[in-house]
Amino acid sequence: MPEVDNIDDVAVRLPGMRVAYEGEALDEADLAPTWTEQLQAWLNEAIAAGVAEPNAMVLATADAEGRPSSRTVLCKGLDERGVVFYTNYTSKKSHDLTVTRYASVTFPWYALHRQVTVRGEVEKVDIKETAAYWASRPRGSQLGAWASPQSQVVEGRRDLDNALASIERRFADVDEVPFPPHWGGWRIRPEVVEFWLGQQNRLHDRLRYVLTHDGWRIERVAP
Repeated sequence: MPEVDNIDDVAVRLPGMRVAYEGEALDEADLAPTWTEQLQAWLNEAIAAGVAEPNAMVLATADAEGRPSSRTVLCKGLDERGVVFYTNYTSKKSHDLTVTRYASVTFPWYALHRQVTVRGEVEKVDIKETAAYWASRPRGSQLGAWASPQSQVVEGRRDLDNALASIERRFADVDEVPFPPHWGGWRIRPEVVEFWLGQQNRLHDRLRYVLTHDGWRIERVAP
């Protein structure tokens, strides 16, 4: 077991833990004409900087009682329609989205002192688009999607391993594994897309694209 600091020592140090942000400011004139272009530009810069899993985003949902949940998913689609991730439609996140039809995701690029938050209504990705993405997945990931009863309680790891072994036998003679009927994509159709850049004295830059009846407008909000 690796050595860890005493938990009381860590708790004492927490109030003093902070990063002093340095670097250029983010001005309205710096933004691309559309949120899509700006997000693509920052994503490309995160990739070039070697950020681990630059397409990872924290997805926040709420259930029918308004109780929130968050977890990390991977962005697998980005265009003017919104951002896309794929999951099991019987999962907790999908149940939440089916009820509220609304979600928020944040790309947390800590190393670059940046984050982007996308918020809006959700819709399921159509079957044709889902099939195209499914075909690009490694076979192991395809089999795992069939094997996992996502978000359901299981007695132990052996249950998952046994389920995977059963699925491997089921598709042993199949060259192209079909996607499960309970699996597919969700698209968040943005209403607000905020670009955050860390600045000195905690006066961070927060610029956002907001969808209005007259189209998109750009506004700055206080940190």
